[in-house]
Amino acid sequence: MKLIFLKNRFLLAAVTFLLFSQAARVDIARADIRGRGEAPLAIPTFHCLGLYWSPEGGAADQEVAVRYRKHGTPDWNEALPMRYHPIPKTDEDMADYRGSIVHLAPATTYEIQLTLVGTQTSANLSATTWSEDFPVGETVRVSDRNTPLAITESGTPKAWRLYDGRGTTIDVDHRYNECITIDAAYVIVRGFKLRGAGAANAARRGPVGAIRINGGHDIVIEDCDVADWGCLNRKRGFGYNMDSAILSSSRTLKRLVIQRCKLHHPTYDGSTWYEPTHPTHTRGPQCISLFNTAGNHVIRYNECYSDLEHMYNDVIGGGSNGSFRGSPGHDSDIYGNLVSHCWDDGLEVEGGNRNTRVWGNYIAQSAMMIGNAATSIGPLYIWCNVCARSQWKPDYHGGYFLKMGFAGGEHWMTGHQYIFHNTLFRSDDWLPTGGLGGNRIVKHTVSRNNILHVRSPRGRSASEAKQNVDNDFDYDLYNGLVPKDQEKHGVRGEPVYDTAAGFDPATRTGRFQLAPASPGAGVGQPIPNFSDGYTGAAPDIGAHQRGAPAMRYGVNAKQP
Repeated sequence: MKLIFLKNRFLLAAVTFLLFSQAARVDIARADIRGRGEAPLAIPTFHCLGLYWSPEGGAADQEVAVRYRKHGTPDWNEALPMRYHPIPKTDEDMADYRGSIVHLAPATTYEIQLTLVGTQTSANLSATTWSEDFPVGETVRVSDRNTPLAITESGTPKAWRLYDGRGTTIDVDHRYNECITIDAAYVIVRGFKLRGAGAANAARRGPVGAIRINGGHDIVIEDCDVADWGCLNRKRGFGYNMDSAILSSSRTLKRLVIQRCKLHHPTYDGSTWYEPTHPTHTRGPQCISLFNTAGNHVIRYNECYSDLEHMYNDVIGGGSNGSFRGSPGHDSDIYGNLVSHCWDDGLEVEGGNRNTRVWGNYIAQSAMMIGNAATSIGPLYIWCNVCARSQWKPDYHGGYFLKMGFAGGEHWMTGHQYIFHNTLFRSDDWLPTGGLGGNRIVKHTVSRNNILHVRSPRGRSASEAKQNVDNDFDYDLYNGLVPKDQEKHGVRGEPVYDTAAGFDPATRTGRFQLAPASPGAGVGQPIPNFSDGYTGAAPDIGAHQRGAPAMRYGVNAKQP
């Protein structure tokens, strides 16, 4: 499989989608996709559009070229082509061709042209990204309390119901399993300080959540500070698995936005792979857990952290991993987050991963930086993330940048994924031992412009498992082992960073640019819609281009 970056003119077609208003945009997003008609569809978030199309004549050897522009402007921009990739035995794939346009402006209408390469088949559509300004109707001011707040009254698309918790603390002192429960639509939960979720003496009925979403849709959780949640598993001596700051297993939950929250320091510690016995899977609390929801979520600009005495299982994750749904769900974005302190996956992005996008996160103090085992539908996009400090347990080396492999069987490894412009940054001796999966199975994966700096030259920057299928690794900077038939334009060596490089925990900012004479500087492959912000003939390999401002994570972050 090769990336083909087309520069030809596209044909126009008679199929045109209506330009839609904010309200119409919500209706179309809610409809999802039914069937495999010839009309294309776009599902928006703030900065991205997920595209779906099943044109007549689609085939494995024919890509769909994509270009886009802001409505009313003359110049077209090229996007990544879409690959023909229907998934047998499910209708969750929704279309034969799937793909995303990224780095868009909020509340903006875009014109999109799709062309089946080598044919006269073409289609046009227009789509509008989400607005970041939610229209507030009634505001409910909440005072300090020591019992849970139940949110059951909904707003409307034109008048969201705001629960204002600024300056308010809900501390249930481990007498209740939740601080807030939500079963409503068009609600905003803002500014709460939440403590003490997880009833110490209650009968156990699954994971607890400081904020538990039992149902509803179109929910915004923002500017909240959550700590001291979870219960003790006295038999194991560690916190219960999946006790979460924010939790939902509602199969109808869609369009959940979690932004600018601080989720930190659960009540109890999670176990490593080496305790109570070895080997054993980690178990413990998490910051955000979503199980088989209806997707189209955004998790952005959050700070999820702890300390070595209060570690997580995964930081952001859920399930089911071996499925066509999983976490976070289709058409979802995870970006701008600070993620650290877990004994398994910093970000667990597993299951269907249909137009799931993960970018611009700083992931540290984790065993596996990003879990993607498996991706059953795709495409999954992972780009411009920075990873540092990988450990399985204190004072012992960790795992991989990307987990790869499968959950529940190799038959789930049917989706494709794109891995662009990520950096494995050497902040200390604890680099990941593997890059693209160690030597786990990797399938249907394109890798470009990544710094795959692993702990030892004898480690694997990219997997060479005999079961690997349909992979294309190239233009990466690597110091470990790679398959012999890959990385034809890759650079073997170790990165040399600018003297100011590193992460500043006080400001939550980082500089990860290569020095001008470093291997990988100015020799990457330009990737339409993904290699933004570089100067010169070609981009730098890695997440941070020379000349770009410092990367910012957490509650003060924003998109360029």
